[in-house]
Amino acid sequence: MACNSCSTGKDGQPKGCKNNGTCGTDSCNKLTVFDWLANMSLPNGQDPFIGVEVRFKNGRKQYYKNTENLTLSIGDIVATQAKSGHDIGMVTLTGELVRVQMKRKKVRMDDAENVLKIYRKASQKDIDIWSEARDREEPMKVKARQFAIDLNLKMKISDIEFQGDGSKATFYYTAEERVDFRELIKVFAREFRTRIEMKQVGFRQEAARLGGIGSCGRELCCSTWLTDFRSVSTSAARYQQLSLNPLKLAGQCGKLKCCLNYELDAYLDALKAFPKSDIKLYTEKGNAVCQKTDIFKGLMWYAYEGEWMNWHVINTDQANEIIAKNKKKEKVSSLEEYAAEHIQDTKNEFENVVGQDSLTRFDSPKSNKKRRNNKGKKNTKSRNNKNTPRNRSKNPNAKTNAKTKKS
Repeated sequence: MACNSCSTGKDGQPKGCKNNGTCGTDSCNKLTVFDWLANMSLPNGQDPFIGVEVRFKNGRKQYYKNTENLTLSIGDIVATQAKSGHDIGMVTLTGELVRVQMKRKKVRMDDAENVLKIYRKASQKDIDIWSEARDREEPMKVKARQFAIDLNLKMKISDIEFQGDGSKATFYYTAEERVDFRELIKVFAREFRTRIEMKQVGFRQEAARLGGIGSCGRELCCSTWLTDFRSVSTSAARYQQLSLNPLKLAGQCGKLKCCLNYELDAYLDALKAFPKSDIKLYTEKGNAVCQKTDIFKGLMWYAYEGEWMNWHVINTDQANEIIAKNKKKEKVSSLEEYAAEHIQDTKNEFENVVGQDSLTRFDSPKSNKKRRNNKGKKNTKSRNNKNTPRNRSKNPNAKTNAKTKKS
């Protein structure tokens, strides 16, 4: 998504508003929410909701009370209450949709510790102090990482966020184990001359704050729309019959990809029709063991014990039918009579689904048509030329004609 100032220019180059996350329309920022209740009027006699959603750096959002009844709209920069001093943020949502968002995130308006109030709209002096503080964050992060390395601390400082008035800096870090950073705080306070707050975040939260491009070629889900991080286990990959390769299943955060849970429910519903793979099929020819399943086509491959190279394919209904007969202590003759209708050609046929040429176009080398055409032209010229050695031997008058021409 992009606003009008970020759209493509006439020459095909991006315009770029160069606001660095402070875009007035808030349509090109992380985790934006579309106010679908903006055009709806309130019933008569109902006061507008005083809650306001304010966004800070890297998608961090908090809810505040508009006790001063300020006329606020999306994109306004406001000065908000903090535990000490004030902070500067941008309004991202107002009206009744804030009530819905607070109810969804279980935030109560009467919670005085978490829901603070908005002081005023930010003045130009507030914005200048806020901009100067944000400019200090990147060089401070380089120095902070070097200090942590010098103290041999097993931690990584991923980001720094200044409070709007520049009185406090929050250092976000990740670590595998518990870290004693008391000495590090003393070094930070002596070097940076400001109040220091250390805040540990998970590896998924770190990836969400920093952003990036995933293996699918799109922006990370956690940095664009995903707000709740559910636990992902390797069983999700097993249900979807994915290879347990950590290089392919891990995301930029080093943990299992969140997208493994997206289609898991659909796979679990499809697997309800499948019998358990450890159940054997008893036939008169022998006992068959499941070797492979195809969830999309609803097929299962079985092999007789001792004949592991020969697989027989049947569908789930047939497998359940055989299992039901086995429970009644009945055996079918063989799997071949069920698998006869599922015999398919094993040749792989690729379809052109993305507008490209054949996927096997690079397998056979290209023939040089120019060389063939040149050879064909030479052959036709030699055949049409009567003065070639072959034609001279066939024509007895060729020598006499040549002598008369010389004389």
